[in-house]
Amino acid sequence: MVQVISSLCAEGGHSPIAYSSGQKALGLMLSHAPQLIISDVRMEGVSGLEVLKAAKANLPGVPVILVTGSKQLELTVEAIRAGASDYILKPFKVDELKSAIERALENASHSAALPQAVAALKAGTGQREPMRFESIIGQSARMREVFDLVEKVANTDSTILILGESGTGKELIARALHFKSARREHPFVAINCSALPENLLESELFGHKKGAFTGAVQDKIGLFEEAEGGTIFLDEINSMAPLLQTKLLRVLQERMVRRVGDNGNVPIHVRVLAATNEPLYEKMKTGAFRQDLYYRLAVIPVEMPSLRDRQDDIPLLVEHFLRKHTRAGVHENPLQIEENALRTLCAYRWPGNVRELENAMERACALCDNGVVRTKDLPPQVVRAENVPAGGFGGGAPVPVVSEAVLPVGATLDEYISGQERRFIEETIRLNKGVREKAAQMLGISTATLYRKLDADRKLQTRKGTDS
Repeated sequence: MVQVISSLCAEGGHSPIAYSSGQKALGLMLSHAPQLIISDVRMEGVSGLEVLKAAKANLPGVPVILVTGSKQLELTVEAIRAGASDYILKPFKVDELKSAIERALENASHSAALPQAVAALKAGTGQREPMRFESIIGQSARMREVFDLVEKVANTDSTILILGESGTGKELIARALHFKSARREHPFVAINCSALPENLLESELFGHKKGAFTGAVQDKIGLFEEAEGGTIFLDEINSMAPLLQTKLLRVLQERMVRRVGDNGNVPIHVRVLAATNEPLYEKMKTGAFRQDLYYRLAVIPVEMPSLRDRQDDIPLLVEHFLRKHTRAGVHENPLQIEENALRTLCAYRWPGNVRELENAMERACALCDNGVVRTKDLPPQVVRAENVPAGGFGGGAPVPVVSEAVLPVGATLDEYISGQERRFIEETIRLNKGVREKAAQMLGISTATLYRKLDADRKLQTRKGTDS
């Protein structure tokens, strides 16, 4: 039955992941983040109803179709009450299952879009659809660590600092932390601290009284008050001016805000999430960021890996973007990608991370012929892999050019990635004239990590030499 349903799904253009064990499926449900779950009801160990309940608890919004040979009315009622989107009796017709699948996916798509439309109508803004945890793409070990941490801390009130390069998905994680918490029914308010000058940012965050400054023609509540009961997300907090850092520290300590030009304080009940694309610890040591504020913000740090540190996820992300642009209506049939183009994407360093990959795929999908993305459709810098900007955490400095290597046929993926990393590190050290501390800073890693990588590589080369 598993093979039959998987074949039907594959024929319909879907990507089925098959298990014959309910227990195993439960263990991997979150990491796969499926768009639809189809389960038999009667299974050894874990029943389909248990799979359904687990899905509703951990993957809200993901439809579940139950398949069973039982015609008991009580079982059907229990399944519907538990949230099953459909209930199919065996033996079933192929068209019946196909219709149930398409109906479930279509309903889920409409349900996901509804909160966005409602929020936009109520607030008069183009706020994006709330991001659920399962909307974040990734199965690599680094991303699983992030997912596990988010699961543990989402439903707490702890202040969290999200670290990572631009384009790694810091805001997605912030939204996941909010929408998986008890505050999900209250506002999620995000602001980029680098987008406004100091005086305007203070007014936006804390509000102001009428007449507090030129142009303050009426009282205005700040974003902290707007987020009452919910979450405020302070993106790029590394750019915040020292005076504002002091005022933010007072808010975190006292849980009160004072509007600009006001004499009184307003109590707030808001969870604070912050993000930085620069290493705050380094800025703190130079005095550019307050030490006491850093420790207030970094109660629980969540570090987002760069895309080059989770290359295993690139094929998954590519597939996701192909499906996204297929659904956008530009192409009638499912988009595909040729092997050489995918290999090129996997070999590129992606200094702009997932955001850059998404832009590259949008371009490729628009330019491709006959619904197949080829190497010629990719951006020139990806194909050439030349003059790539810095990708190290807190970057800004140029990184050395790494020429596109000939793929070593016969080598394992780990060997290939390790070789690329070794050459990249060696070239960075050479560019910094042998000063490893500067090389580590350019690479966005600590000096200790750099020495550890070099030592591990030296031991590996010595072992290889001994073996030969």
